[in-house]
Amino acid sequence: MTSDRPTLPVLDQLTCAPPLTDRPQLDAEQAAGIAALFKVLANDTRLRLLHALARRGEVRVGDLATELGMSQQAVSNQLQRLADQRILATRRAGNSIYYRIVDPCVPALLELGWCLLPTQLPARSPVSDG
Repeated sequence: MTSDRPTLPVLDQLTCAPPLTDRPQLDAEQAAGIAALFKVLANDTRLRLLHALARRGEVRVGDLATELGMSQQAVSNQLQRLADQRILATRRAGNSIYYRIVDPCVPALLELGWCLLPTQLPARSPVSDG
C-alpha cells in the first residue's frame, strides 16, 4: 500500500523513545501538559517565528522583527513564551539577543503541520465533517 502523503525526512532525525505505540495511555496530568504546550504553539505569530528560526537557525530579535513586520518588543514577548517552554534558547552578543530552536521535535512538528494543511482546498473554505 502506498501513501499519497509526502515523506518527512525531518522525522527520521528524531530520537523519541519509546515509540508512541509502546507508551502507556496518557494520564490526565500528561494530557494537560501536552495541551498547555499546544496552546503555546497555537498562535500564528509564534508559528511564523518558529518557521523563521527553523529555516535560518540562530537569529537576532531585530532581524526576526523586520522579517515579520513587527516591533522588536512584540517579537521578544512571543519568543519569551517559547523560551519559557524550553523550545528556544538565547544568546546575548553585545546589545543583541539571538534565539535558536533547541527542541528537535519542533521542526518535525512544523513539518507535520505543513503536511496536514489542506492544500487542495480553496482559501478560507470551510472543511466539511462528511
